[in-house]
Amino acid sequence: MGDEFDISKEVEIPGTPEQVWDAIATGPGISSWFMGPHEVEPRAGGRITMTYGDFSDASTITGWDPPKRLAYRGDPAEDGSFHAMEYLLEGRDGGSTWLRFVHSGITSDDWGDEFLVMTSYGWDLYLFTLGEYVKHFSGRYATYEEVPLPPVPDGVDMWSTLSAALGLPVMSQVGDRVRMRLDGAEPVDGVVDFAPGFPGVLGIRGEDAFYRFHGPNGIGLHLFDGDPQQAKAAWQRTFNNAFA
Repeated sequence: MGDEFDISKEVEIPGTPEQVWDAIATGPGISSWFMGPHEVEPRAGGRITMTYGDFSDASTITGWDPPKRLAYRGDPAEDGSFHAMEYLLEGRDGGSTWLRFVHSGITSDDWGDEFLVMTSYGWDLYLFTLGEYVKHFSGRYATYEEVPLPPVPDGVDMWSTLSAALGLPVMSQVGDRVRMRLDGAEPVDGVVDFAPGFPGVLGIRGEDAFYRFHGPNGIGLHLFDGDPQQAKAAWQRTFNNAFA
């Protein structure tokens, strides 16, 4: 059996508790800033299910008090590992919300010491995206698509090659305005909103989308407008051609 863990985060979100609740406690809302698509049965004892391709993950809602508290616990795996999430929301003066988030559970046997670092960092990105979603797209819902990178040839620097193909600087700063070139499609304009300084990890907010680069894993697209399949195909062509 793995190890017990507890990851806590606190962030201020520029929106009301009701807006944040819609983002964390509805299927369309979750898919607009986290991985998706999700389905939510809105009640204590209800189920939250994410299905993506052949992968499916389900949790049971253990706390449902809108718009103050949401908690759910994933089904345990054969090795006893599980994940539990809790969101505590408190309205603040000026229309913002203070969010305390806790991710706890037991790791699976195939995770080592890197789990806490990687998972904590991942939540920094996703909770930041949650705040950006509430600030810029509240009331709109996105379709989530994930585009993997093809195998990178030996000796080829992944991020230098990809950024050159897209027309991005190798190291971007928050606030930089960028235009990304896509093969067989119109270029994509946006502003860098997340740049931790790690090559290959980058967040860009477009007029109708979030673009989240996840290093060697590819990119997550949250698309609020347009044809998701056409967009996914254009990104995949660009990735494949960059490393052909």
